[in-house]
Amino acid sequence: MSVYTTVSAEDLDAWLARYAVGTLAELAPIASGIENTNYFVTTTRGRYVLTLYERLPAEDLPFYLNLMAHLARNGCEVPAPEPDRTGALFSILNGKPAGLVARVDGAPVTAPDARHCHAVGASLGRLHLASQGYRARLTNRRGPAWWRQAARAVRPFLTADQNATIEAELAFQQGWGRLKLPKGAIHADLFVDNVLFAGDRVAGIIDFGFAATDFLAYDIAIAVNDWCDADGTLDAELAAAFLAGYHALRPLTDEERAQWPGLLRAAALRFWLSRLYDLYLPRPGELTHAHDPARFERLLRDRAGAMPRMPELPCRPT
Repeated sequence: MSVYTTVSAEDLDAWLARYAVGTLAELAPIASGIENTNYFVTTTRGRYVLTLYERLPAEDLPFYLNLMAHLARNGCEVPAPEPDRTGALFSILNGKPAGLVARVDGAPVTAPDARHCHAVGASLGRLHLASQGYRARLTNRRGPAWWRQAARAVRPFLTADQNATIEAELAFQQGWGRLKLPKGAIHADLFVDNVLFAGDRVAGIIDFGFAATDFLAYDIAIAVNDWCDADGTLDAELAAAFLAGYHALRPLTDEERAQWPGLLRAAALRFWLSRLYDLYLPRPGELTHAHDPARFERLLRDRAGAMPRMPELPCRPT
């Protein structure tokens, strides 16, 4: 969440007048992340996160913000967007669509253990169940078409071996569109830094800027690759805990289990490509933060070589 668009206290004061949140007391930029501009905002009535959406078209914003509102109403650990006095969830600030959400009391964990992974798995299962009642649909903008586009864009910066690895994985994933797996609204970026904990309890799931309609099990694979990573290999104990927490809420189908190795590979490919793209083709910003692509290169090579199968999961009582 780098800072690409500068917002002054004077700018925000004028914009906040449309909200029933009091007057501005403090404004602080958030430098971590890479996609949008974010600030911590404290007013005389509460604490919020201000997001200016740098890449998302305004016509897509209702999908993300209404999804967050839907999930919050249905018992998920998701901060609710703050409507303005007219009921709108976003408006233009310094030329960019912008919105406020409640700030969550909590912090990311630095070294996830099995308890954390089980808790996040359960929260994701709850989120996916709630998402089944969300009727809006949005194609994943970081799906297979984007994988191919990004691979072409970063090709000049990579070694022959790296390009060959990406091309081989794109060929492996050609059957993506023919998979018959449950779909719904997914978070699509449920990394460790996008889950806030209060003790051992999930306090908030944040940063829905990549949410889309896609395979639910792909969302699980994205999260497991990050939460259960052991220096490039999959930590079997953490993965089993994550999947058990999820499965207890939404039992996984036989086909999801069968496709698990390929879903892990797809998730690793997507984030290797996005990290490469952000490193070699960055946008200008006042405060920017790019993640190291090497981690997801290691993950993809491991997942393609090991093809880890999904562990046995306990049967739910009928």
